[in-house]
Amino acid sequence: MTQIVERTILFADLRGSTSLYETMGNAEATAVVTQSVALLARIVEAMGGQVVKTLGDGLMAMFDAPPPAVESADEMHESMERIGGPGSSLPQPLKVQVALACGEVVEMSGDVFGDAVNVAARLLDHAGDNETLLTAHVLAGLPPAQRDRFRSLDRMQLRGRVEPVHVYLLEAQRHAGDTAATAFGDMAPAQEPEGIRLIWSHLNRVYSGASLPVVLGRSPQVTYCIDDTRVSRSHARIDWHGGTFQLTDLSYNGTYVRFDHDPEVISLRRGTCTLHGSGYIGLGTPPVEADGPCVRFEVMKFADTQPHDLYT
Repeated sequence: MTQIVERTILFADLRGSTSLYETMGNAEATAVVTQSVALLARIVEAMGGQVVKTLGDGLMAMFDAPPPAVESADEMHESMERIGGPGSSLPQPLKVQVALACGEVVEMSGDVFGDAVNVAARLLDHAGDNETLLTAHVLAGLPPAQRDRFRSLDRMQLRGRVEPVHVYLLEAQRHAGDTAATAFGDMAPAQEPEGIRLIWSHLNRVYSGASLPVVLGRSPQVTYCIDDTRVSRSHARIDWHGGTFQLTDLSYNGTYVRFDHDPEVISLRRGTCTLHGSGYIGLGTPPVEADGPCVRFEVMKFADTQPHDLYT
């Protein structure tokens, strides 16, 4: 039977499973991934949703309304944290990224089709580890208490779609006492607002306050456009969160960071890194390559920013 209905679509994808196969072997890693996806499916069903299909390391589900879909996303993040918490036998915790969209869909032969399905699937490409992204339509269907937990990422250009989509972000809930971590250990939150300067070719900009987040990429619709074929349309995102600047990779080719006075290059594959001091961000290629698309960054105290370049 074919019917057209209004539904909220959820896509969820596990992150970190590839490294599990490398460290645990095929049999053990397959068991962990299978059990984890089954857990995500149970969460969907417990919240009144329906699993449409499993997709390797993730699943697609639908709900009658946005609130239980968002509650499912919350529980998915929490469940992965519990599995990979203290005492876990996993070499590293699995993370989950979630995307939500809603609208009219066509149910046919056990599958679901429609614009909401396409938007949610494409939106998943832009989600970082332990993040939930959703559209403005989903946000409008939430009660005020739930809406307050999201912040706008402005309009994003999704692959295969002409019109950009207004996207909102909900990061996984952190426990009290958590602090932002980097490859160099925990950092204390800044005592005052800061700006971040980005320099590439003729583009020399400082962003802070309402001008954040900044999306770096090749698309003309992004905040900081870098015209290079090695750069994805929406390649990386810089957020001000928890008193620090967070860089999140959104690309297919990876994002790389090298801090000044440190030879180590940090490779981000849909991961997140805290930016501090100054250094270089390589988009698609490591910043040590001379001809690669490389953005200079400088984290600045608010008093040190230059008025002619400051966007607030």
